[in-house]
Amino acid sequence: MKTEKQLSAVFDDFIDMVPMGQTLFGSLNPVHTGGPMQVSIAFAQQHTDGYPWKMEAGVRKEVFSLRGGLWFGTRHLLNYPANYSAPLYRFADFNAGWYASRNAAFQHAVSKVSGVKLALDGDLIRYDSDEPGTTELAVRRVAGQLAMSDDDIHRQLKKGDSLAFEKTDLYQQVFRLADKKAGKAVPREILPGIQLESPKITRNLTTAWFAKRVDERRASCMARR
Repeated sequence: MKTEKQLSAVFDDFIDMVPMGQTLFGSLNPVHTGGPMQVSIAFAQQHTDGYPWKMEAGVRKEVFSLRGGLWFGTRHLLNYPANYSAPLYRFADFNAGWYASRNAAFQHAVSKVSGVKLALDGDLIRYDSDEPGTTELAVRRVAGQLAMSDDDIHRQLKKGDSLAFEKTDLYQQVFRLADKKAGKAVPREILPGIQLESPKITRNLTTAWFAKRVDERRASCMARR
């Protein structure tokens, strides 16, 4: 086997030999991204509405086709509203998750206000537990300045996967405090500092490296027009 497509197909063929194999073991497929844009299989499975072609063999196989890979990849890259100043931050979000660049800037502002050093990874809450994560705990340290309860903070942080987060009192007050402390406007967008992990990656690469590399190629293509 030389490609992710081949590995994914072999795994599917194997579990298809088992009754209800896809239902029981489909989520264990080791290939999580595919196609020309390396789009997340999970993302594609959750965003099939509006897909213009008939899927003969399921979403996973469609992602590995040229048309499917480009359609789902483009949807992941562009089909959400964001107040970014440059495409660079969408490229980072493609790798790190929608609004990760905005959320990393929010984490930076929280660090400035609370004095707590945070990983700027764009994750505002823990999705694997009901326990508060490091960002939420840091925000709680300044709850008095925000005049918010722990429940208020958690409820508003949960909006971090949407544009609506920017309209919350939490978002606006944290940046107001951070701007005041810095004596200037702090960034509203920052490239997330996430380490890229893959069996195919042997170097020390990050989401920022990925985004800048893609943006360089975009600029090169635009220059040829």
